[in-house]
Amino acid sequence: MESGDRYGVAGYGSGGDGAVPPPPSHAPSVGPPPPGAPLRAAAAALLNLTGLGLGYALLGRWGRAAVCWAATAVLLWVALPADPDGVPAGVLVGYLLVLVLAAVDGGRIARRSAVGGAWRPGLAVGLGVVLLAVPAGGAVVYGSARDEAREQMLLERLESGDERVATASGQPFEAAKGEYGKALAVYRALGEDHPGSRAAKLVPDRLKAYYDAVSAPYAKKRHCEAVAPLTYLRTLPDSVDKEVLGELAAWPDTPLAESLYACGVSRLGGAGSGSGGGGDTELGELLRTFPGSASARRVAPAIDERIKDQVTALKGAEPCTATEVLRGLGATASRLPDDSVKKLSADADEGVVDGVYACGVDQFKDGKFGAARTTLTDFARTYKGDGRARQARDIAIAAEIADDRPAAGKRLPPSKRPGGSRMELVISNDAPNTVEVLYTGPVTGTVTLRACAGCERYSASEGPRRACRASGRNYPKARLQLPAGEYHFLYKHGTGATARVDSYSSGTRVQPGYTYTSCTYVIERSPFDLDLPLLPDPIQPVVSPWGAGSSR
Repeated sequence: MESGDRYGVAGYGSGGDGAVPPPPSHAPSVGPPPPGAPLRAAAAALLNLTGLGLGYALLGRWGRAAVCWAATAVLLWVALPADPDGVPAGVLVGYLLVLVLAAVDGGRIARRSAVGGAWRPGLAVGLGVVLLAVPAGGAVVYGSARDEAREQMLLERLESGDERVATASGQPFEAAKGEYGKALAVYRALGEDHPGSRAAKLVPDRLKAYYDAVSAPYAKKRHCEAVAPLTYLRTLPDSVDKEVLGELAAWPDTPLAESLYACGVSRLGGAGSGSGGGGDTELGELLRTFPGSASARRVAPAIDERIKDQVTALKGAEPCTATEVLRGLGATASRLPDDSVKKLSADADEGVVDGVYACGVDQFKDGKFGAARTTLTDFARTYKGDGRARQARDIAIAAEIADDRPAAGKRLPPSKRPGGSRMELVISNDAPNTVEVLYTGPVTGTVTLRACAGCERYSASEGPRRACRASGRNYPKARLQLPAGEYHFLYKHGTGATARVDSYSSGTRVQPGYTYTSCTYVIERSPFDLDLPLLPDPIQPVVSPWGAGSSR
């Protein structure tokens, strides 16, 4: 080409007027891509990755842009408001797949198309990079909102545990134990499964309130009631991480030891001592579980003091009650797993011996003659070597007589036999059965007369005239040497008598210088089954003996 040549622009058109048509809106489907295609493709891809469909918008592909907008709208509808569990994985994967496809598709279209308009691909790339911060920032904000939703959910769980504790605290422990267990499960899950959450940081304070609620009976000094809940709290380290419990893990030991001691001591010698009702259940648990505790060291002194108090009480107004308490104390001490305590049972048993005797005497003085007889008969039988055994038997005899003849119980039989002269009382048996004669007065005792062979029953009218007067008959006899004084007798018909033979009691005064006789016999009951009284003859010297008998 020569230097003088000029460049010209050829005109294209159907007419000859030389008009220039506009450039095509899209790159041809074949042939090389338009200039700047890589940069345009990158810009469209980045703009589509924002989820706003801007790459399609710049390319004029509004239908495709609408698809991107719809996908983003669906994501926002599912994701908002933020849920503790976040967006379902399927939705999130589907959305990301749409964005990737939109970016690839937008880049492909932009590479093949000449984009109309006065936009700069470089600026579009920069805008795409900047706008990518929108979904990234949204993800960060959403993650924060989701975390806050999770925190709120955990706080609500914490509150539900608090409500269970509040409900349970107003009920007895056994009834509320289930609610306490459910509340603990909430606290344990928060502390162990969500250790960094705000709710987990509040768990230590809630556990302190939990322990306070469960152990409320201890705080109120209701020690027996406190044993079960404190025992429950002591087992919690077996199921809850000690790091979650902290200092609370070992806290119940001292309160439980104190409650076992206080409860056990309060029940010492009480009802049911023979079956663990006298404090040995609690004290035994204390000595086995906390043998070295301060509370355990107080057990032996407490029982010893209680025994001494009851021994002193034997001289008071309620010796029978004190005796039963001593029995319980002895039984409790003998069962406890500590030698220093076991040996105290001997002191209690020694007190029981004195107590049984004192109880029988007190029952006699109170007119409880049947009880006195039982108590003192048992004493004389059980403690034969005791120096009071003979006196116990005498009081028991007097009590049996007094049960039928109250005058015999006005005073205790004397513990010492009186001196001076004695008068003879000869008792003959004209009954066809054995007779036991009990007597009390200045001296007390019993004699037994064997059955009279061949003797018969008398009518009420002939008994006083014929009893013990048959010539040549050898009546069974007993001879008593009695000091002067007032006596009471009880005639008890034994072997050979029927259930319809009554015992008979009487009284008399023995005076110095006389010899007395008595005859016991049986009279027939009236045809109308009426009990006719049998009155003894006036007491006279031997020339006119006084009589005694029973009716049938």
